[in-house]
Amino acid sequence: MFAPDIYRQRRSALLSLLSPANQGLLLFLGNEESPMNYRDNVYKFRQDSTFLYFFGIDRPGMNATIDLADGSATLYGEEMTIDHVIWMGPQPSLQELAESSGGLNIATPEALPARISRGIGSNEPLHYLPAYRGDSILNLIRWCGKSQEALAAGVSEAFIRAVVALRSIKSSEELVQLEQACSRTATMHITGMKTAKPGLRESDVMAAVRRVPLSMGADTSFPIICSKRGEVLHNHHHDNLLRSGDLLLLDAGSESDLHYAGDMTRTFPVDATFTQKQREIYEIVLGGMETAFGMIKPGIAYRDVHLAAARSMTEGLQQLGLMKGDLDESVAAGAHGVFFPHGLGHMMGLDVHDMEDLGEKYVGYTDEFTRSTQLGLKSLRLARHLQEGFVLTVEPGIYFIPPLIEKWKATDAHSAFINYDKLEAYYSFGGVRIEDDVLVTKDGYKILGTPAPKSVREVEEMRQEAFS
Repeated sequence: MFAPDIYRQRRSALLSLLSPANQGLLLFLGNEESPMNYRDNVYKFRQDSTFLYFFGIDRPGMNATIDLADGSATLYGEEMTIDHVIWMGPQPSLQELAESSGGLNIATPEALPARISRGIGSNEPLHYLPAYRGDSILNLIRWCGKSQEALAAGVSEAFIRAVVALRSIKSSEELVQLEQACSRTATMHITGMKTAKPGLRESDVMAAVRRVPLSMGADTSFPIICSKRGEVLHNHHHDNLLRSGDLLLLDAGSESDLHYAGDMTRTFPVDATFTQKQREIYEIVLGGMETAFGMIKPGIAYRDVHLAAARSMTEGLQQLGLMKGDLDESVAAGAHGVFFPHGLGHMMGLDVHDMEDLGEKYVGYTDEFTRSTQLGLKSLRLARHLQEGFVLTVEPGIYFIPPLIEKWKATDAHSAFINYDKLEAYYSFGGVRIEDDVLVTKDGYKILGTPAPKSVREVEEMRQEAFS
């Protein structure tokens, strides 16, 4: 945990954003343990990120409230008994947890539904965030006496906006954690580059990469993508055999000690060097990334950065003869979407897609931005103007997705900008994505964590170590 004062200050800042305009009770739902296949065989516990942010207590079965009337904060949980100690060893008491969180009142789990019921009976507003786990939704249904639909409609927008405003700007203490997560993540990718060889399976590389955070007492920040089928954007299948001539796309990240996320992607040849075709596409993607880096600073709309990266990559594809026509018209029409169907990046922090549970329209968008329906732009998770203290990903990519290409070709979509007759030679290519995590600084940006090989020269030098 951070120092107790940090949690106290965060709760005070939240109150300053919500009081006195709002009255009532703020409800913070912690997570329960989640069974894999029966109650006592559980997945590794992960606490709710907003609960972690404001309270820091990383134990299942905890919930909390803040009373907007007087600012008092209460922790609801079960005191450990000797039965818990037998199976888990000695655990901090609720009072110790409350003190480490900056001073909280403590109450039993049964006191929470009684407190909510009492507030409902006196028409006290109950402010809660969107629930994303089944047990949390069921608890809210029982405690509030409402249907699931009514609960979803009653989520507190003021509460969401206040949480997003605070969690979006990373403090110096958080940046230490993010640097740790990103440095661990870089080690994961260096390990992957040193491991992959023809004859191994994707699972061999994935296992070596996954061992890195586990050996540091941490876990991955999301399920590892390790695939020679890089054109499948979120491919969690790891059974393919690596062969000479393949590209391997590795998208992986580690958590820090306090659960902050890293998220990095590298694409590299299974051989010691890129083929000419692989190098050409890789350099185009890297050029798109450098274009994006050159624009990042406070006040710039990330949607504009996305479009600039798309323009850079479109120009590169035109030089290869895969695209054609007026460059600006091509980007405006979204013709590049067949090659670059996802957004340039997203916010990052305690969640790899930070605060996505609260809704992208609050985290990555503001009232001045409307989400596009155009392929690529519609998947852009971050469009808003950047602010100093934001942490985000930059992850351009080029993919050759045969079913998508065939669908567009059959309808003659964007034929003024795409040379379909030249794309069949790339149907077995896969995809290239390159991703780094950056902090928006006062004057520009900073890449977080220790570096992982990224240029063609750096990647090939690292790959040659795997064969030495």
